[in-house]
Amino acid sequence: MYDDLDYIVPLQKLGQVGKENVIMSDIVKPPKTMEDKLSPYTYLDITDLSLLKSIVVNYGIDQIIHFSSLLSHVAESNMQKAMDINVQGLANVLEVARIFNAMLFVPSTIGAFGSTTPKVNTPDLTIQRPNTIYGVSKVYAELLGEYYYTRFGLDFRCLRLPGIISADTTPGGGTTDYAVQIFHDAIEKGQYQCYLRADTRLPMMYIDDCLQSIFINVPDKKLRARTYNISAMSFTPSEIAEAIRKYIPHFKIEYKICPLRQSIADSWPESLDDSLARADWKWSHQYDLNSMTKEMFNLLISSNHET
Repeated sequence: MYDDLDYIVPLQKLGQVGKENVIMSDIVKPPKTMEDKLSPYTYLDITDLSLLKSIVVNYGIDQIIHFSSLLSHVAESNMQKAMDINVQGLANVLEVARIFNAMLFVPSTIGAFGSTTPKVNTPDLTIQRPNTIYGVSKVYAELLGEYYYTRFGLDFRCLRLPGIISADTTPGGGTTDYAVQIFHDAIEKGQYQCYLRADTRLPMMYIDDCLQSIFINVPDKKLRARTYNISAMSFTPSEIAEAIRKYIPHFKIEYKICPLRQSIADSWPESLDDSLARADWKWSHQYDLNSMTKEMFNLLISSNHET
């Protein structure tokens, strides 16, 4: 149900040190396939303020990357849990970052926008009226983080991420997760049943670009905002199916629309304007739909052969 792990980073900058300087945390035991990547690793329930404080103190944390969240579709089915994790958990992390003077990065989402937002090249500053608890919680994160920056001088940084595509993890309940599951089903079954319409266009990004976009090492003086749009590509289910057919010509896709997920997707932007991020710290993406598709097949097929 969680979006991802929390990364809590002691002593030095994430990009300048090895993995032994990065403490990773979650409320569950990591998968065996990832155990060698997650050392050191510690248990953390983000709603437990005292436990969070103790970890920050014991490990000498000075940077926190806070990914814990219930995603859009799952959050709608578990509203109270989403409030506990996405809202109270975020408030806990902000307060601990303030108390111990730690830099804090929090991802936001295209879900922070709503149906009244301009859908094409959505700007950084625009109407934000999301209609999901996930989106509302992310607007809360953006605004509360900016408040902590203004009121307390906390080094708060936030990116509105598009759908993230990765071969390393299974889908976790997000509306854009079809773009991950479609690769698994293409390889295993030669077909995929999609819960969104064929023409549903949404912003997306490959995981390697996502990791490169996390701007914790950019000098603060270069930043003109605390929350930025970030993007790489936009495509529809029909278009990703065509890209997959270059590798699996017989691949078939059929559509069985989930009304809830479709209504969520329809309220989101089709593309994001991330020109401010590209100007402020020279952000640029490396993967488009075709190169991302090639990489996903290379990784997933290689992984299947190993197992």
